[in-house]
Amino acid sequence: MTHGEFGGEYGRERGGESGGMVREAWGDEGRGDPFDDALALANNVRGAAAADAPATRGGDSNPPTAGARTPASGDPTDPADSTTPEGHPTRSTPTARNPHPTPSTLPWHTARDIAERAVPGPPPPETSTLGEALGRTLAAPLTALTDLPSFDTSAMDGWAVSGPGPWRIDHPAGEAGAGPRPGILAGHAPTEALPDGHAIPIATGARIPSGATAVLRSEHGEVHELSDGGARLYAPRPAPPGQDIRPRGQECRRGDQLLPAGALVTPAVLGLAAAAGYDELTAYPRPRAEILVLGDELLQHGLPQEGRIRDALGPMLSPWLHALGVEAAAPRHLADDADTLYAALAESTADVVITTGGTASGPVDHVHPTLRRLGAEVLVDGVAVRPGHPMLLARLAPRRHLVGLPGNPLAAVSGLCTLAEPLLRTLAARPPVAPYRMPLAAPVHGHPQDTRLVPVAYRDDERYGLMAAPLHFHGPAMLRGIATADALAVVPPGGAERGAELELLELPWSAGWSAGWTPGSSTGWTAPGAPYAPTGGSA
Repeated sequence: MTHGEFGGEYGRERGGESGGMVREAWGDEGRGDPFDDALALANNVRGAAAADAPATRGGDSNPPTAGARTPASGDPTDPADSTTPEGHPTRSTPTARNPHPTPSTLPWHTARDIAERAVPGPPPPETSTLGEALGRTLAAPLTALTDLPSFDTSAMDGWAVSGPGPWRIDHPAGEAGAGPRPGILAGHAPTEALPDGHAIPIATGARIPSGATAVLRSEHGEVHELSDGGARLYAPRPAPPGQDIRPRGQECRRGDQLLPAGALVTPAVLGLAAAAGYDELTAYPRPRAEILVLGDELLQHGLPQEGRIRDALGPMLSPWLHALGVEAAAPRHLADDADTLYAALAESTADVVITTGGTASGPVDHVHPTLRRLGAEVLVDGVAVRPGHPMLLARLAPRRHLVGLPGNPLAAVSGLCTLAEPLLRTLAARPPVAPYRMPLAAPVHGHPQDTRLVPVAYRDDERYGLMAAPLHFHGPAMLRGIATADALAVVPPGGAERGAELELLELPWSAGWSAGWTPGSSTGWTAPGAPYAPTGGSA
């Protein structure tokens, strides 16, 4: 069971991210964003049954989700901090506990730009074996070290023939008699020229002998034995010169550029490099990421029980990062303890640390205090996006960063696409993805001030062609929508009508996990899931 199957979310994210009234268990009582309240009610995430459900930490009738935190009136560990009425800490000036100033909530595109430019570029390139280069980015052009093919080869099984037919097939000296006649096999170099009017059996990929003018396919020839021990090869039609011969250099000549620097090393690229003569490639190293899943309430096995829930983010993040070309070990699960988090961050050597939950200002939300304790520089502290606005980006040290994801599953996906992906793309030297837009198949509600990220699936409309259909179950705690989506639609404040062209953020599985896939190539596939409607969940 995932978080999304509960149909709601634990109200511990600041600014009303949970999409409804948040009654805090620590004394304060606050109301979420009015837009989220209205949309949550429209989506029936707080029906009559909620009133009968047992209360959980944070007062929300729905079970908690991975690492989300309840907004508090301020950070109890830092009296110098103040908060806005929405629960956002305001840290615009340095303090003794926070030597670096932190920005206020940023527009979505601005936050992505900051993440992309947080590092000046990738680390120096490395030379590695072909097997180790998969998923990396070429640091130098791939130039052919040989002609491809490097000699004239047969494209089919059959006979190499010289001149017009019919052709004589001779047994080698001393081997006269009936039976299969030996020919030229792949990997063998013929030593004798083929006389005019003669033929010799040849295998696919074998080197064409000198004097041969064409290859006659085995299914097109008929062999008649002769009384002198030879044979005659007949064909129903002539074999024009060059037929079924791959000439030397047909694919490339030595020195030709096969791929530019910056190309992604896919399985096909490995095959091309090997064919072109390479044993090693010079490419940029994969970024190294460490995943820290925070929260005492999380279970790694079995069904939710006794107020605890399954961790849905740990199983999702590692493969997602791998699809981005990142080396990521299995997630580490940490308890809600400030010293434990501090030790984990202080000891980490990863290029990027990904945390889940703990990004707000509740009593067990330790990410902000720990960053101050480490002297980290917070680059992004809250983004004007729904879901997921309590995400953050911090610089732990030169070329080492932390991306703090909200604990709600879809909110965490939002943070992954907003902050982690641009940062990791720069570290991996992957080129920016060209903006990709598609018309909406149905209208989408918008937040009054914030950008929304809504799961969509591609639909082929008979009249309008390919369109993006918004999906149900797009609340911050829900994964059911994103699991069947092709992309996230970037919905501007105020919403968008049917037919409006919106920017799309492609998801790895919409490409079949192909590292070399480009947007728009999955036009024939239809994802399951119902289109968007007012009952689709709150965000």
